[in-house]
Amino acid sequence: MACLGVFVAYLPVTTVSASLPVIQRALHASTAQLSWVSDAFVLPMAALILTTGVLGDVHGRKKVFQAGMACCVLGAAISLCSGSVQALWAGQAASGIGAAALLPSTLALISHAVPDHRERGRFIGFWAMSLLASLAVGPLIAGLLLEHVAWRWIFLLPIPVAAAALAAAAFRLPDSRAPHGRRLDWPGQLTAAVAVTALVYGVIEGGADGFGEPAVVTALVLGAVAAAAFVVVELRSDSPMLDPQLFRSPAFTATALVAMVSFLGLIGFFFVLSLYFGLVQHLTTLQAGLRLVLVSGTSLLVGLPVGRLMHRVSPRVLITSGLLLVAAAMLAMTGVDADTGYLSLAWRLVLLGLGMGAVLTPMTASAVSAVPFHLAGMAAAGNNAFRQVGAALGPAVLGALLTTRALDALPGHLAGLPGTPQILDTAQAQGLGAVAALDLGPATGPALGALGEAFLDGMHLCLLVSAALALLAALACALLLRPAAPPAPAAAPARERQLDRSA
Repeated sequence: MACLGVFVAYLPVTTVSASLPVIQRALHASTAQLSWVSDAFVLPMAALILTTGVLGDVHGRKKVFQAGMACCVLGAAISLCSGSVQALWAGQAASGIGAAALLPSTLALISHAVPDHRERGRFIGFWAMSLLASLAVGPLIAGLLLEHVAWRWIFLLPIPVAAAALAAAAFRLPDSRAPHGRRLDWPGQLTAAVAVTALVYGVIEGGADGFGEPAVVTALVLGAVAAAAFVVVELRSDSPMLDPQLFRSPAFTATALVAMVSFLGLIGFFFVLSLYFGLVQHLTTLQAGLRLVLVSGTSLLVGLPVGRLMHRVSPRVLITSGLLLVAAAMLAMTGVDADTGYLSLAWRLVLLGLGMGAVLTPMTASAVSAVPFHLAGMAAAGNNAFRQVGAALGPAVLGALLTTRALDALPGHLAGLPGTPQILDTAQAQGLGAVAALDLGPATGPALGALGEAFLDGMHLCLLVSAALALLAALACALLLRPAAPPAPAAAPARERQLDRSA
């Protein structure tokens, strides 16, 4: 049930990513609006994941699991019936709330069922492989459906799957609660939600309208203030949502950083790459899906042997090596252009998949194993929260970099073509995708070529930034992720939480 839950939670990620060019054309969305299609899903996931973890500890993980599945059904139904980009945002947000409930509850169910930390790592590996399986099949589902039906039908599959899981959970899923009493931390929840939402809003709108706009500056300042307030609130709370003492463990700190950076790069990369396939290479959704699946499919295949290696090879070695492969793949991707063929692109995407597969399973298992048993659930929720913050920032940061660099480069690539003022005005007002829909007569072909070259300039910048972040995370992992003694399962009072110093 935990594996099915995480499969449903992550299914909208790559299903929607592969369909972004089609959605953009159908709804006449700008690049910023398109970023919100992805972030409307991951923002509530990032903002609420810690709270839903506490709700599961207090009221029962089974109830939170069922509520998450119900929200996924509701969100998919809204998206299925949406006729505007705003309605699609609403459906994605409901699905994101459901995913926020499913991620910590599924990991907590595994921790409850398998208390031994070594054995638990194997089941967390299955959980991570289910996550990757969802990312792998998403582009294929989208591609096959969009060959025959309208884009809205990509949201159909989660409805029967989640409904079947709800029915099975009612009879087969045991309930559990935290071994130590916890209560909801509303000040922490509010400050965390404001911080994440304001930061992502500021980055997305700053990329579209400029970072000097008053609304953008206000959002970024508000996000920074709320983040500082969250730290202060959690330090003073008797029942913190994310205990600051977790960060006394270098291993937990390293895995939190790796989780955020890896998903910032991965989800942001999927966002940029799907637009590259649509705007530059003019591929169908199925053709794009067959390329995107190389990343998540390879990660899935690598996940099982990596899970078995975790007890023989240090997680530090596995994660650091994986991040170095990710950085190498990102740097290799800077060599692609409008005419890059399938095979030339495939080895780069497979290399990225190898790196991600070596990172995901040991990252989650290390975060849980690095802290005492009574903090394992909070550590898992915290690791997921940082992962989702990265996933929310991915399309926002890379989308802003892409748009800013491409718009700066576009006038130079147009080189005085007829209709240049119209092209530039359209790109500034409606986004890069709107330029592809312009009818400029004989100048249409050269204009599309110039658009593709400007897009590639922006994509290459995004790849360089992603590679630098992966190298930074690899360095942090090499320095901080030390071998740890198995955490003791002994109980600890809420006000006397003390991390095992050997962690």
